[in-house]
Amino acid sequence: MPSASAAASPTPTPPPITVQPQAASVPVGTAVNLTVGSAIVPLSAAVRDPSIASAAIDQPSQRLSIIGKSPGATIVTVSDARGLRVDVPVRVAYYAGTIAPYVKLEVTGDPASSDFVREQVARAVQSAAGLRPGAQVLVTPDDVPFQGSLDQDDVAAFNVPVLIQAKDDFEVDGATHVEVRNVAVPRISPDSLMVSDYPERLTENGTLFTADLRVQQPSRFLYFHYNPPGQPDRRIVLRAQNLSREPSIVQVISDRGGPSTNEMEAGHVATKRFLVDVEQNQGRLLTLDGNTSVNIAQQDLPAGSIVCSLLQLRVLSGGNVHLTLVAQDASADPSDAIAGNELLESAHKHARGIYPIAEFHFATLWRVDGDYLELPIGELPLPNDLQGQALSGDYGVLQSFVVNVENPLPTPQAVAIYENPRGGHATGTYIIDGVLVQSHQVPPFSRYKVRQYVVPAHGFVRVTIATMPEAGSSLPLRLIFAPDDGSVAPSAPGSPIY
Repeated sequence: MPSASAAASPTPTPPPITVQPQAASVPVGTAVNLTVGSAIVPLSAAVRDPSIASAAIDQPSQRLSIIGKSPGATIVTVSDARGLRVDVPVRVAYYAGTIAPYVKLEVTGDPASSDFVREQVARAVQSAAGLRPGAQVLVTPDDVPFQGSLDQDDVAAFNVPVLIQAKDDFEVDGATHVEVRNVAVPRISPDSLMVSDYPERLTENGTLFTADLRVQQPSRFLYFHYNPPGQPDRRIVLRAQNLSREPSIVQVISDRGGPSTNEMEAGHVATKRFLVDVEQNQGRLLTLDGNTSVNIAQQDLPAGSIVCSLLQLRVLSGGNVHLTLVAQDASADPSDAIAGNELLESAHKHARGIYPIAEFHFATLWRVDGDYLELPIGELPLPNDLQGQALSGDYGVLQSFVVNVENPLPTPQAVAIYENPRGGHATGTYIIDGVLVQSHQVPPFSRYKVRQYVVPAHGFVRVTIATMPEAGSSLPLRLIFAPDDGSVAPSAPGSPIY
């Protein structure tokens, strides 16, 4: 007969079923395996919502396999022979996108600077990634492990870390292997200037500009458009179409400003970047296979904002390339950007067309004891080769000056170059003697120094200036060579020059 103490002994508590990991994140169409422990076979698995996932048990290995079927969240309940059970939370979603394993990029530049290479690589890696709706690629120029400059005919190769995220999808973390080649091509002066500034104020989607980029006829292209408040968010897309059977190779120098609520800021940023790149011949090469199209540029244009872009385009080999600039809804597919060649119209006329002068070059001599030298910028209206408005203000026209400043006097002379807007508020960008000089917004008829010199006795100083009227600013503007008047120096407190 058992003793009283033996009869009162408690029954041992069976160990609970464990599952590792304790929860599962399962991509749609993919199986994820989990390990079941402390269980006695046979095991079973039940899915609370079979439309989201399915589950199966491999009895010998006690492995739980969950297959994602559609996005959502559900519970998989695992039971063993003792009737014990455990719930496994399951989330099923798509991957936010796919990372391109390899990108080959051809650029130009004499040389191509590290900032330019990093920016172009970041754009190329972003463009090569495949994205789910609402996903974004997180890769910036700072993520690109490239230092120094890339000389002509040189090649650089490296891995770029990439992260793709979306609100309801699984993030993707990886890297793209990039090979960058700097292809030597000569610098050029474009034959024409294409401008799309009409309708400047957008109230509908459609085609803004269309023209052919012809072989041996390189062109600069400026667009400037405003999406008013209350309008749907839009996107501007420039599409290049190769209508021939043979491949065409196009050099593209492309810089943009905006989207911004400040029109002068958008024009200033685009011009500053473009002047630097065009001086260095920094661009990229695009190969368009026969009878194919590619987006050369696409730029978001939210309601209440302005965008500006400057490009320089030329066909290096192959046939003519047809260009089409369109405005579309931000939610539309950029690859479906072409909506026909009937151009949008508006009651408020602005420049749209092809203009025969894309650059002015001027050389002169100025004696420090003579009359002030005034260099006009943006004063010559350009005729339109197409039916449409003349181009007032010379926006997009590169203007370069070479001035030999001569001092016939027996003592050194302090002189300066002054910025003098004549039309309205304006910003400015200048490359003076190879140095980038910029001006914040200044009022009309103001006068600020942009550069100072001391010309030696019986000597001279050679001054080179490259500039471009900035979209959004009011032109004309004058650069004045005159004796130094003792006013605030460039970049000093109180000066708009930096």
